[in-house]
Amino acid sequence: MLNNSVILVVDDHKDTLFALESALAPLGYPLVSASNGDDALRVILRGNVGLILLDVRMPGVSGLDVVRYVRRLEQTRAIPIVLLTGFDVSREISAAAFRLGVADVALKPIDPLTLRTKARYLFETYGQLRSMQREIEDLRAQLKSGIITSTPLNDGARDEA
Repeated sequence: MLNNSVILVVDDHKDTLFALESALAPLGYPLVSASNGDDALRVILRGNVGLILLDVRMPGVSGLDVVRYVRRLEQTRAIPIVLLTGFDVSREISAAAFRLGVADVALKPIDPLTLRTKARYLFETYGQLRSMQREIEDLRAQLKSGIITSTPLNDGARDEA
């Protein structure tokens, strides 16, 4: 898991926010909520978001608008996003969502166990990805500074005489 990372839950209905937060609470991950797209973007741009659960239809900045913005920025592009909707998922919405790289589109109300399972998997997988990226960056810095040196890999395929 990412240090200090949070799950961002975004919905314009307070009752839905409460239900989603209550369903996720047993996971023990830090949760942050937002009630509109603008507030969600502010939280995302501050960093340390490891998963976004996002209502599709909100007044002003919609869920799809938030996804479009997040996907344009290098530092937020890989954050997993689950879009939530209280309406039937149209082909247009699901096609647009998956073209933008969302992890899933789910119908509300979502079963709490299903939500926790998806959230745990996506949050932890993203944390592992970020951890590996940091490790690669550290190794590159060490290589560049000469702390470690590059050596050819011996895969055991050649016998040395």
